[in-house]
Amino acid sequence: MKSYDVAVIGGGQLARMLHEAASALDIHLRALVASEGDPVAQVMTDCGVGSPDSAEAVAALVQGMDVLTFEHEHQDLALLTQLVEDGYNVHPTPQALQCAKDKHIMREMLAELDVPMPDWRSIRRESDLDIFLSEHRGECIVKTARGGYDGKGVREVNHLDDVRDWLEAMEAGEVELIAEELVPYAYEVAALCARRPSGEIRHWPLAETVQDGGVCAKVITPVPGADPSLGAQAERIAETIAEGLGVTGVLAVEMFVLPGKDGPSLLVNELAMRPHNSGHWTIEGSVTSQFEQHLRAVLNLPLGDTTARAPHAVMVNVLGTELNDPSQGYAHLMQEYPDAKVHLYGKKVRPRRKLGHVTVLGEDLEEVTATAEAAAAILRGDQPDWTEN
Repeated sequence: MKSYDVAVIGGGQLARMLHEAASALDIHLRALVASEGDPVAQVMTDCGVGSPDSAEAVAALVQGMDVLTFEHEHQDLALLTQLVEDGYNVHPTPQALQCAKDKHIMREMLAELDVPMPDWRSIRRESDLDIFLSEHRGECIVKTARGGYDGKGVREVNHLDDVRDWLEAMEAGEVELIAEELVPYAYEVAALCARRPSGEIRHWPLAETVQDGGVCAKVITPVPGADPSLGAQAERIAETIAEGLGVTGVLAVEMFVLPGKDGPSLLVNELAMRPHNSGHWTIEGSVTSQFEQHLRAVLNLPLGDTTARAPHAVMVNVLGTELNDPSQGYAHLMQEYPDAKVHLYGKKVRPRRKLGHVTVLGEDLEEVTATAEAAAAILRGDQPDWTEN
């Protein structure tokens, strides 16, 4: 009888939800975590503590495993390349993963694929940014090429002094920067798909993502009131990227939607080559969740059906809480909203931290949205009449 063994680098909520999918399929998951208190280490026994940059820790992780995959992009690509040369299966491949890790490489590769995206430029010296600003109405977005997430490493810039510290760090060789056009978009969407080494690709319905301070706060699928052409356009872009970069596993393509007299158009903002926050709704909302699909894909197993289970799905993140523990809200939430599905990640409470999410499915979008938002508010402790701190 064949058993499957998957190694994952990373111990956060994505690895934890990947473990839930692996357990249902009786797939053995082994994780490399930063500490014994990481979310996945709380629910898994086969975890090693170490750095993803440690050759020794990664070698121990992959020993006897069928495939290595990742919860985040912050990997040592040279180390992963050596693993591939030594005969290990690594998915996504280091060649693909570099585009998710380094925004400069991502923009260069997307340009080669002729994928629509905002105007951009590498910033090598202060004058590069000064010229870019002058060419773009005196405003732009500046990003660190590596390391940013959830709004970190991204600034809106109107003057060089807005990123003076970054420019000084760049001159010292400590950081690389890119500038991007400030896009007058109507809203943001995420196209989620999965591809396996054989080339099979499956797409989920396009989702609208709502940001709060650079952090994803809410995901709505399908996109409310979207032009019928939008989903097909997004799928073409995601498929071009998946095939052009040789992505294996789940791929999330975050895009801006621009209105136009001939219909909406899309510009690619960011990529993620792993399960993604915009796909959490698929756990309850799709025939096959993004976590199960990622396991299927990296193991080169046939991909699952991605059909939505309900006309509408809304996922709301729980960003921080006034409670000592968000689970203090369970009794009230479950009494008031029995159809809300809750996922908590086992994280210590900190302001604005992603502690969990709530998903609601249903026929009426307004009702589904209101229920998801109200349920998440209870976990945030936003109703002091019932909380007990």
